[in-house]
Amino acid sequence: MKKKLLVLDIDGTLTDSAKNISAATKKAIQDILLKGHKVILASGRPTPGMRRYEKELELERYGGYLLSFNGARIIECRSGEIVYQRFLPLTLLPGLYAFAKENGCGLVTYFGEDVISAFPADKYVRIEAGINGMPIRQVDDILNFVDFSIHKCLMTADPEKAGVLVEQMQKRWGDVASIYRSEPYFMEIMPYNVNKATGLERILEALGMKREDMVCCGDGFNDISMIQFAGVGVAMGNAQPVVKEAADYITAANDRDGLVEVIDRFFS
Repeated sequence: MKKKLLVLDIDGTLTDSAKNISAATKKAIQDILLKGHKVILASGRPTPGMRRYEKELELERYGGYLLSFNGARIIECRSGEIVYQRFLPLTLLPGLYAFAKENGCGLVTYFGEDVISAFPADKYVRIEAGINGMPIRQVDDILNFVDFSIHKCLMTADPEKAGVLVEQMQKRWGDVASIYRSEPYFMEIMPYNVNKATGLERILEALGMKREDMVCCGDGFNDISMIQFAGVGVAMGNAQPVVKEAADYITAANDRDGLVEVIDRFFS
């Protein structure tokens, strides 16, 4: 049997609405791991926010990968080795801070196990911290506090506002950073030319495999790059409409074990 790669976004894809992996989904994934297929978790989350699911799926045992920060950091689970990483230029931070302050946005980055917030946490920053199980640490002066390398910044805003703000930031910084939405209220600011697809290219190189061997599943705006890149790109039934338009196949929603359908169809 030809070995394949199953690439999974976490929120809205691997997990149900309660952020849990259903018993049926977990069993289906473990079955293909036992057959020698590889599983990659690809998320906008920081690495600490992915560890729960790495452990639950036993990816250290099976040799999976964690692609965190939308592809800015890749870790091989068995060895713990950092396969690849890119950092956001700190010279961007003053402009991002001023833009966030002017437009009433939340602005965070990450340090160790903490979500570092430039302002009092809005409801979307609290969602980000809750999703990842990481505490919020508000700092008085983020420009002086951040003297370490960072993989990304995240801005937050109401969905009807975020789309316009992303376009404004792309026009201003698009030649030095990758800027896109993940959730309707999350605006990701990444190192230039970093997204889930560019990260997956690195994993394919390391494994000596081709994109045709890859099935990528997702639901959010930041999943479009990998869905278009994969041999088979899958949108969940709960995916954003533009994600469904980009996909080769639309499966059932995350709350209806859509990944079980994908595994039955493409890994049988």
